Amino acid sequence: MTRKLIMAVDDNATNLKLVRYVLESAGYDVVTAEDAADARRRLDERRPTVVLLDLQLPDGDGLELARRLKADPTTEDIPVVAVTARAMKGDRDLALSAGCDGYVSKPIDTNEFPNVVAKFVEQVTNKDRPHD
Repeated sequence: MTRKLIMAVDDNATNLKLVRYVLESAGYDVVTAEDAADARRRLDERRPTVVLLDLQLPDGDGLELARRLKADPTTEDIPVVAVTARAMKGDRDLALSAGCDGYVSKPIDTNEFPNVVAKFVEQVTNKDRPHD
């Protein structure tokens, strides 16, 4: 079985390091991006199975990146999971209405986080399987 590629987009190097460590320990390959422009460049190079997206990025709103990913036919089927410290009432709905497929608040639970990611990977894997 091939290792699944996860893209983590976050402007905080410590958060990226933690996500990379936790997910690589769980058997995933991880590519990171520090802002929306970097994420778009990396998406042109490699297609991840899931995108983990901070909503507060230095070059713009992570919600706008989610909207762009979902509006682009080449990336619309990649699950986008908001991973954010924005935990105010309504932020989850805002993320979901922008096209995010899931929402995880920071700080992440390092024990549970790989299970959350696995659910989105499984959705993609099941969608790609031929049905009997």
